[in-house]
Amino acid sequence: MIFGTGTVVVNQQFPGMLFNGSGAFAFGVIVTLMIYAFGKTSGANMNPAVSFTFAWLKKHTYRDAVLYTIFQTAGALSASFTLHFLFPRNQFLGGTLPAGSEMQSFLLEIFLTFLLILIVLLLDHASPKIKKWAAVLIGLVVGLEAYFAGPICGASMNPARSLAPAMVSGQLQHLWIYLLAPFIGAFLAAIVWKFRFKLK
Repeated sequence: MIFGTGTVVVNQQFPGMLFNGSGAFAFGVIVTLMIYAFGKTSGANMNPAVSFTFAWLKKHTYRDAVLYTIFQTAGALSASFTLHFLFPRNQFLGGTLPAGSEMQSFLLEIFLTFLLILIVLLLDHASPKIKKWAAVLIGLVVGLEAYFAGPICGASMNPARSLAPAMVSGQLQHLWIYLLAPFIGAFLAAIVWKFRFKLK
């Protein structure tokens, strides 16, 4: 959150200092690094949609999913409060907002999260040779989705990522999109994954 939403804030505060697509680059790189750094320790669960998908698929318990979500949200809020302290005049703190209609962003967020979660699940089920590249591949997906859809819908794919800057900045008007759509996309990805592998 510090590096991803922070890059968005710096772009707004100092136009032209960072390159085009720097926000997408920052999100993709930091996700990759966090998975490499903490994947073996905690699973690098940085997204409530991922955590609850894994609970639906019985890869961990719902209690684990709730605990993950609490700490994911706490981390996201601490990052947003830090950015608010550093840039008190910034209006949105890197929050996600629709550039067009709410329905356009809602559908985009469902699709983006569906694709991200499906790839996470497929990589989790992949051979060891492919799985060792999972962090890079997931980071690339996050970065590409943010580059493509960030200007349109914010490319959140993560309820905690959108909740924190919205709460700290007080910009709550479109928050429902970014809380609901990722869980719908994640649930659809879980259904497709279960059908693909005929899991009960």
